[in-house]
Amino acid sequence: MKYPKTKEVLNQLVADLTQLHMVVHQHHWYMRGNRFLKLHPYLDKVMDELADQLDEVSERLITLDGSPVSTLSEIAAKTKIPDEKGNWDETIDERYAKIIADYHYLDQLYEEGIKVSDEEGDYSTNDMLTGFHSDVEKRIWMMSGEINKAPEIDPE
Repeated sequence: MKYPKTKEVLNQLVADLTQLHMVVHQHHWYMRGNRFLKLHPYLDKVMDELADQLDEVSERLITLDGSPVSTLSEIAAKTKIPDEKGNWDETIDERYAKIIADYHYLDQLYEEGIKVSDEEGDYSTNDMLTGFHSDVEKRIWMMSGEINKAPEIDPE
């Protein structure tokens, strides 16, 4: 195998992007509050972005002769993003803080993928992951700003 570490990170991304999509979707469904009309459609865009990243990561893994995890049981066993039963008791800010925390994890995973794909000489994957990493950092910044927080991507 030419890119074993890269394939492992890509498969981790498949599991975590799938799980994060479900987490965002759950908050999208259970959201209530005075910013609902603005933020509910915003989360549709977030889910679309996650779905696009998931598709590209999965297709890249297949291009490298890998096999993406593709069942709910595989996703549940592999993901490192926690899930919780939906509830109506959280504020919009609390919901966004949880999503942002998961995005920080995703940010770190993309950084790991960038490093290992560079080490293994897989520059096409490296380029894809670098673009997604920038997208994730921007999403962290935007969502953090909505709840009056700093993005904390590179805190001093």
